[in-house]
Amino acid sequence: MRKSRVYTALAAASAAALMLSGCAGGATDSGVPKIDMMQELGAGEGQVNIVAWGGYVEDGSTDPAVDWVTGFEKETGCQVNVKVGGTSDEMVQLMQSGEYDVVSASGDASLRLVYGGDVAPVNTALIPNYADVYENLKNQQWNTVDGVSYGVPHGRGANLLAYNTDEVKPAPTSWSVVWDEASPYKGKITAYDSPIYIADAALYLMSTQPDLGIKYPYALDQKQFDAAIALLEKQKPLVGEYWGDYLKHVASLKSGGTLVGTTWQVNLNLAQSEGTKVEGVKPVEGSTGWSDTWMVSSKAKNPNCAYMWLNHIISPEANAGVAEWFGEAPSNSKSCALTANADHCAIFHSEDDAYWEDVYYWNTPTEKCLDGRTDATCVPYSEWVKAWSALRNS
Repeated sequence: MRKSRVYTALAAASAAALMLSGCAGGATDSGVPKIDMMQELGAGEGQVNIVAWGGYVEDGSTDPAVDWVTGFEKETGCQVNVKVGGTSDEMVQLMQSGEYDVVSASGDASLRLVYGGDVAPVNTALIPNYADVYENLKNQQWNTVDGVSYGVPHGRGANLLAYNTDEVKPAPTSWSVVWDEASPYKGKITAYDSPIYIADAALYLMSTQPDLGIKYPYALDQKQFDAAIALLEKQKPLVGEYWGDYLKHVASLKSGGTLVGTTWQVNLNLAQSEGTKVEGVKPVEGSTGWSDTWMVSSKAKNPNCAYMWLNHIISPEANAGVAEWFGEAPSNSKSCALTANADHCAIFHSEDDAYWEDVYYWNTPTEKCLDGRTDATCVPYSEWVKAWSALRNS
């Protein structure tokens, strides 16, 4: 991405500081720090510093034909500086530093940022393109608390099962190929390197051990959680690579080091563009997935440019571009008419509600069970982190 440029927009910055209030003090009944939201937009500060997933902020440097940044910079005068995050944990840490204005947060990061006071409520009235976002992406557990929006939906996608079409035959239709101790692809299996991958184990157990009573893979009581960890421990000898850096994962797919495992569509796109014989599928058990949220830092130094970016990235044109490049369903209902491939939204099930019924979007586990149970205590994300660290270091 382009190198950062230093701007001296003191007047705009001063105005922005007045319009974006800091912590109002105290917390809501839900424990969320009270932070005022922006009430009106002012002049852009000259730059915006973004933490994002790879493929979300493209300026033509990866592919000259893939660029939804340059036009934004020319139109707004806001220079885009981006830091690509490898995992949600890394993104949370980066946002806690106070050096970034905007983040594309997945559901396993968004609530941590909200409850940590690291992001501000978003005034969607200042984001005209929000009106065209699909209604079923608004006001969800991972982007809204107590009826208050903390961001704008980016898009959605499923975590897929990747497989080498030359080596993995017949084409897999079940996640069993990565969980079965007798898998013929031992040592060539890949898994996502994050505590949230525990939910993938829980998802598989929903189908294979229904007696556990798992209804939602991010709401696990201690017995359910222990079963998921036990499955991960059995899987570990099968795994040749735990990946967090998507480019390293693409390289592994290309080299043949990985033959089958969890992937993102953007990884498949890049691998296929380099001639790799690889495909992806959503298995019969369903999958985990993401519905990411663009959020604004509670300590944003460039809040006006941040709001301008949020409005731009969910515009029909930009949202169509990023959805097609990354390989996901757009969030803007008008984007489908603008994709280069007229069939993109059909391929990615943008308006097929039935497809998403067995896709469980990343969420942040809490002691209060997210599946609605009131007679149980669930294992919070902090314990997921500890268990994942113990697994990886064992």
